[in-house]
Amino acid sequence: MLKNKKSKLLAVVMTVALAGSILAGCGGSTATNSEASGNKVIKVNLGADPKTIDPGLNNSVEGSKVIVNAFEGLTNLDKDEKVIPGVAEKWEVSPDGLHYTFHLRKDAKWSDGQPVKAQDFEYSWKRALNPDTASEYAFQLFYLKNGEAYNQSKDPKATKKATADEVGVKAKDDSTLEVTLEGATEYFLSLMSFPTYMPIRKDIVEKNPTDWTSKPETYVSNGPFMMKEHKMKDSINFVKNPNYWGTKSVKLDRIEFKVLENESSYFAAFKTGELDMIDKPPTQEIPNLLKDGTAKDYPYIGTYYYDFNVSENAANVNPDAAKALKDVRVRKALSLAIDREAITKNVSKGGEKPATSFVPSSVTDKNGSKFKNKEYYKPTADIEQAKKLLAEAGYPDGKGFPKLELIYNTLQAHQSIAAAVQDMWKKNLGIDITLRNLERKVQLTEANKHNYILNRDGWIADYNDPMTFLDIPTTTNGNNYSGYNNPKYDQLISAAKVEVNAEKRTQMLHEAEDMLMADMPLMPIYEYTEVVCMNKKLKDVHVSNLGFFFFRDADLEK
Repeated sequence: MLKNKKSKLLAVVMTVALAGSILAGCGGSTATNSEASGNKVIKVNLGADPKTIDPGLNNSVEGSKVIVNAFEGLTNLDKDEKVIPGVAEKWEVSPDGLHYTFHLRKDAKWSDGQPVKAQDFEYSWKRALNPDTASEYAFQLFYLKNGEAYNQSKDPKATKKATADEVGVKAKDDSTLEVTLEGATEYFLSLMSFPTYMPIRKDIVEKNPTDWTSKPETYVSNGPFMMKEHKMKDSINFVKNPNYWGTKSVKLDRIEFKVLENESSYFAAFKTGELDMIDKPPTQEIPNLLKDGTAKDYPYIGTYYYDFNVSENAANVNPDAAKALKDVRVRKALSLAIDREAITKNVSKGGEKPATSFVPSSVTDKNGSKFKNKEYYKPTADIEQAKKLLAEAGYPDGKGFPKLELIYNTLQAHQSIAAAVQDMWKKNLGIDITLRNLERKVQLTEANKHNYILNRDGWIADYNDPMTFLDIPTTTNGNNYSGYNNPKYDQLISAAKVEVNAEKRTQMLHEAEDMLMADMPLMPIYEYTEVVCMNKKLKDVHVSNLGFFFFRDADLEK
């Protein structure tokens, strides 16, 4: 044991030293670079190498942080999360809320100087919906008329099918985009700033369908920054886009997105000035960082949770574990045995709130008021009820219960939480689980294929509404990693999406969450907070409560 401890300590020291040398090799401290060259250069850590930075395929926060600075949608969000014009300088909405007409600004251009056209949006949206594209975020475009029907056009079980031409988006001319929705959606304008709705160039993508995002010459974008270099497993570097319509107001000259996953490495790099901005610092450091002002706790609409694999593929992974988890009493017992209050207080330490529902308490309803979440269980463990349910399922005191495996992506915080859960299940239920750490890209792939038993997961809101959480567990949602399949739930969510009566819609969403939490295909643990450490010279960064870092208005003081 002593030898292992020494080895771990040596590994941490070496990792920190290596991080410093790697970043120094890229040019030394940010402050020195900026002041010496006269340019404003910042280095920001993503925390993981994005699986993709394709707007139509991305489904990770890491990828989104890159995309929202490289691309621009029809609308933007300001520092108060309010919708402002983006590529569209104005728009009209029909009285029934079903028809939108967007007018693109004449000076909107791509990074190679070509004009941004309405056809670029039409192509991008239909590409993401195309079933051959296999976008996990296609569901976000189901608000479009016939969007879901087109996406499901190759599914023999689908009751409604449509062609691409029948999807409710059409370029009337180069600068006019007409959009028709399935139902009135009050947050639709907010969605227009989301990565999946951003434009891409057909000529670029179709010439380089598999690697267009990996090279500066093909990663043509229309936002405030454009790609300069893509160094695999090291950094993705951007420079100011001179062809962006608002380039005169963009103050930063260069952003280097680093992909360090180890907290000790990127925290050490921040302390020495090699990084200007990081989030998720080491949990043991958070209380002091918040106290002395080095870090700030930002609003963050999200839920940290675990998936139970309830899909048919679970039996191929571990038939005994799959059989146990098929019993809802087992899933509820596992959830009730967790002391969420202890996790947030003693493990995560970032001011998180124990999650007693799937929809976080910071979400508002259609009227802008609180959603008024129900408390489906206590923040602390209910061991007595958990043991009772487990015994009813045939596993008294955990006897005969199969060993489970939990996968999680690289981050010390995830490992610490997993270890705490492991200990609670062993102590409270007599259940053993093993833990397996995976690189983020690999974990997302395994989760998408339902090739696991327990999976660490989390969801950050795409827009401020309960629907952004409650439509995840629908059968056709590409981010439904649990494999939950409940036709009644699907029908209720579909009906709520087109319900125009605010009070009735809110009631339907509460009923949906009641159904979800009764079936428990996933286990909420806590509500996120976003703890960010930032160079004090870096100003006006918009840290969005949706998980994005916007550098459009940011500045680096001399």
